[in-house]
Amino acid sequence: MTIGGLAAAGGVGVETVRYYQRRGLLAEPARDGAFAKVRRYDEGDVKRLRFIRSAQAAGFTLDQIGELLALDAGEDRARARDLARHQIAALDARITELQTAREALVRLTRECSSGTAGPCPILKAFEGA
Repeated sequence: MTIGGLAAAGGVGVETVRYYQRRGLLAEPARDGAFAKVRRYDEGDVKRLRFIRSAQAAGFTLDQIGELLALDAGEDRARARDLARHQIAALDARITELQTAREALVRLTRECSSGTAGPCPILKAFEGA
């Protein structure tokens, strides 16, 4: 398949595929065909692209994903576990941060609906930020 087909199969744009190639996360195959203009990708490339996207959705950085991809070949389970545990801690911290923000917004919404005069507490809270 072409780079456009790879991008579509992975749910990303062509420029994202190229960016991953520049970062060394995806291989850039040799050109194939008349005048060597076309690069061909296979299901292995689709699988790798989907791995990258799934790891990103789990919150891993591209550097961490690169390390995970390298571990896949070496089967270093301990390091993969360490990376996952670190990511779990980062996600837990982010969840706590989001819960705190949600609670503050719920409180401000209640305050805004309880009064009719003066500036809305929601707008005032964001002015001070």
